[in-house]
Amino acid sequence: MTDVLQRPNTASTEVDRQAVNTLRFLAADMVQAAVSGHPGMPMGAAPMAWVLWSRHLRHDPAAPAWADRDRFVLSAGHGSALLYGLLHTFGYDLPVDELRRFRQLGSKTPGHPEFGHTPGVECTTGPLGQGLAMAVGMALAERMEHARYPDVTDHHTYAIVGDGCLMEGVSHEAASFAGHLGLGRLVVLWDDNAITIDGAVERSCSDDQLARFAAYGWHTQAVLDGTDLGEIDAAIARAKADPRPSFIAVRTVIGHGAPGVEGTSKAHGSPLGDELLARTKELAGWDEPPFTVPVLVREAVAELAAQGAAAHAEWLTAFAAFEAASPEAAAQFRRAEERRLPDGLIGALSQVPGEKPRATRQSSQACLDVIRAEMPEVVGGSADLAGSTGTAFNDLVCRDDYSGGAIAFGIREFGMAAIMNGISLHGGFRVFGSTFLVFADYLRPALRLSALMGQPVIHILTHDSIAVGEDGPTHQPVEHVESLRLIPGLQVLRPADDVETAAAWQLALERTDGPTALILTRQALPQLDHDLFEGGQDVGLEIVATGSEVPLAASVAEQLRSRGQDVRVVSALDRSRYTPDPSATTVSIEAGSTAGWTGLVDLAIGIDRFGDSGPGEEVLAHHGFTAEAVLDRIDALTEGGAA
Repeated sequence: MTDVLQRPNTASTEVDRQAVNTLRFLAADMVQAAVSGHPGMPMGAAPMAWVLWSRHLRHDPAAPAWADRDRFVLSAGHGSALLYGLLHTFGYDLPVDELRRFRQLGSKTPGHPEFGHTPGVECTTGPLGQGLAMAVGMALAERMEHARYPDVTDHHTYAIVGDGCLMEGVSHEAASFAGHLGLGRLVVLWDDNAITIDGAVERSCSDDQLARFAAYGWHTQAVLDGTDLGEIDAAIARAKADPRPSFIAVRTVIGHGAPGVEGTSKAHGSPLGDELLARTKELAGWDEPPFTVPVLVREAVAELAAQGAAAHAEWLTAFAAFEAASPEAAAQFRRAEERRLPDGLIGALSQVPGEKPRATRQSSQACLDVIRAEMPEVVGGSADLAGSTGTAFNDLVCRDDYSGGAIAFGIREFGMAAIMNGISLHGGFRVFGSTFLVFADYLRPALRLSALMGQPVIHILTHDSIAVGEDGPTHQPVEHVESLRLIPGLQVLRPADDVETAAAWQLALERTDGPTALILTRQALPQLDHDLFEGGQDVGLEIVATGSEVPLAASVAEQLRSRGQDVRVVSALDRSRYTPDPSATTVSIEAGSTAGWTGLVDLAIGIDRFGDSGPGEEVLAHHGFTAEAVLDRIDALTEGGAA
């Protein structure tokens, strides 16, 4: 298959000059029309973006979801006007009227790029550093897919990052991981303009970024003149030829060409203003009306688009040959790309439930064993906790063999979650990651983005309550389940035994439009007889619980029934689907924050303070999670006393 588009002469041409100015002034025009946005980064980074898109990026604007396209991530998402200018100019379905509506309600040109909203946007960026991490995930997915389907997968991942991306800690986690795995088809260009919102970068950072990335095991280069198209082109070509991931520092000037503000933070996040914009265009010899793409540029990108379409057609021919030679493998490729479940999955999951007590993290491991046998596209691992989270597998992905499905993310929770997003966005895989629930705080920004992008990543979050015990309050999640429930679009499931854990995994895999958090126990739980939960049609008391507190609720209900009370027990695997019985007195039991239960039920039994260090059963008892203590509170409620 064709590796790159046909590269024009590396010397700068009139087409190049006009194209770079087109991108600069489309961005400036967008920001000016919106009276809002960031003109400086696009004006400085336009040359490198043009070189990348015109000489290297293998894509078909008519087919933005082509499986073997190169991926491009604008990690510095505040420079969205640059990406929108590229997409419009290259012929994606982004008409000029959408550029005129930049940052306006309902437009396809929101303030930061949003996946699924604008054709050609590969991921939602803006929270700095996460775009770089998602690019790492895409590059890993490409290598893993290439190892499985070498005849139909062979592309590159490119990213443009800014100073803010490199300062954020997630960039360290992701770049270290990429260097360790030798992701050689990843090329990152740094918009090295030495400016942040508050002023010069040197006010807050003096890192040697080239030395830093070299220490990670990356191939590094510097382009000292960000307007030298030939040198940028040559640097990208050298990067692609190196077996390591590549980092190219491109020295640019923010707000390039705008007198009085270029090279300063004034160019970062404010419109240039009518007078300065007019003067900047005059100095550049640009006399086109606003939002213009000159004919010469249109003709050039039309030819490039035709080359992209030809590369796509060549791939379709290669895929047809692959399908003819290996129909089963091709069918598996298509099913994974379309996120369809295999016919045998539900039957396999039905074999998981057993009779002996075990922790739901162990139930989850049993589910994963059968899932991965049915769905080889299910890949993932843990943040160095595989044995504890039930995610230990032998087929480890490494730089010498990407064919496995087990990923050692290392102690990098934030990086793990962002890389998972990139793997999911790439397509062809269903990805999971795992850590202790209390460390969800480390990965929350990436989990929020997965919900925003509608990506069906799966987070296995174990050691889910104060029952963790001896590790103490630092490791005992109290507010975490409730805080996760606040994230729009996140499915939060807390199963109580084998049956519910298998059901939770089925729900997670059936979902294709958003993430799922599986909240699992460290301690063993009994296998429940769910037929005994329901009381009569009209019960006086309804006890709702989740996870490890469901057996406690069942025990309490049994004692209340022995007194002659009609009690219903509800296991709320997904609290969002629970509707209280309006005719009954309702009580919730969950070993965590009561914030979301208060007002939903008549009595919320939980814990609204940090836990204590000690054996788990003793800590639970200390905080009132015993049948006796719960009965006392229910009696106080039903007898009209203080609960």
